[in-house]
Amino acid sequence: MADSKAKTTKKNDRKNDKKIAWLKYNAKQLKEVEALSQEYIDFISDCKTERECVDEIVAQAKKLGYKDLATVKKVKAGDKLYAVNKGKALALFVVGTKPLEAGMKILGAHIDSPRLDIKQNPLYEDTDLALMETHYYGGIKKYQWVATPMAIHGVICKKDGTNVKVVIGEDPKDPVVGISDLLIHLAQDQMDKKASKVIEGEDLNVLVGSIPLKDEEKEAVKKNVLKLIADRYKVDEDDFMSAELEVVPAGRARSYGLDASMVMGYGQDDRICAFTSAKALFNCTAPDRTAVCILVDKEEIGSVGATGMTSVFFENMVAELMDKLGDYSELKVRRALQNSHMLSSDVNAAFDPNYPSVMEKKNCSYLGRGMAFSKFTGSRGKSGSNDANPEFIAKLRAALDKYNIYYQMAELGKVDQGGGGTIAYIMAKYNMEVIDSGVALHNMHAPWEVSSKADIYEAEKGYEAFLKEI
Repeated sequence: MADSKAKTTKKNDRKNDKKIAWLKYNAKQLKEVEALSQEYIDFISDCKTERECVDEIVAQAKKLGYKDLATVKKVKAGDKLYAVNKGKALALFVVGTKPLEAGMKILGAHIDSPRLDIKQNPLYEDTDLALMETHYYGGIKKYQWVATPMAIHGVICKKDGTNVKVVIGEDPKDPVVGISDLLIHLAQDQMDKKASKVIEGEDLNVLVGSIPLKDEEKEAVKKNVLKLIADRYKVDEDDFMSAELEVVPAGRARSYGLDASMVMGYGQDDRICAFTSAKALFNCTAPDRTAVCILVDKEEIGSVGATGMTSVFFENMVAELMDKLGDYSELKVRRALQNSHMLSSDVNAAFDPNYPSVMEKKNCSYLGRGMAFSKFTGSRGKSGSNDANPEFIAKLRAALDKYNIYYQMAELGKVDQGGGGTIAYIMAKYNMEVIDSGVALHNMHAPWEVSSKADIYEAEKGYEAFLKEI
């Protein structure tokens, strides 16, 4: 009896082993995994803001023959098009052979990430030090963002219409900036605080200088910093009022783990899904229904604003595309949206052996087991969630199994522990079929997040399968 039980256990172990994507790859596939991961590492190292993501993906699209939808008068099947929304959101189209009214196959992700935004009146001097005030963006643990090297990325818009791009802290020759923390020797009161209060939002002030400008009696350090900025970027202090500057972790993403099986980098939520979605669309040719990749801003603060998913930008671009196909009507636009299928791609929380109590092991995602699907997100009683229809999930399973894509079904932690949301519920308002999908991460929303290279590969291949089969 004991021998029989042992054999059954070993059989089950082997069955579970097959879920680990690394075990299915041959030598050729392992090279493909590494090549894709290195390309991804370059992408998230160079693209740390929404604008940088849009610029890079548009540059790649142009090399592949994509044209700006706004400049094209007539469109036909096979055309490859892009549309940019205010420099911070993007839609890519590969026009299918079927009428647009038949619906689209949509990959959607967001390209904004948690960070610190520099305020509009940021610069001040205190005790011979120059600092900039920030306002954190998205959900962060504030104590994680101190005592670490930071860079400044963004744009300063001048009154004459000039837009000045800013990147400070990424070139090895550049200085970095950062936020100080209290030394442990004097931190008795601080250590007694709740984690949410250890560092207050108004204390996330970035130290940017300490040398005074000669012959200046008042605020000499601040004036020296302003002079350095003026010399480099030809802007003055008032120009901060029309600037969009983001403080982000400085430095490149890296391979992670002694086996180099993972990636550690900033902004993987959700640029990991944006990268793989765009890559999958770029590999899509001659689709039956129009294939789309939409990459949006503001998801981390509720998808609001002109560049978030709640904007009518995407709906407008569908109308523009239909008009240039010569078959426009308001009713057909509505049908095109309703008849669409979408993967709302966003990251999930990977099981972490250091923190097992927040996960329910049978219904969570794991590093290295492929792309993660969530039938629903939301919090507690599925509040604020899209809840995907099982008929759609069954079609997805068939498509993924056809191409031997590894995937897992996952919730975001235990029911009463918390939760989160994506753009899925917004697109579901059009009555299209939508499900959340993406890649599992450790350290989500921390300055440095961790993903599995195998999951990056499986996600990209899974998105390709979706575009081919659904």
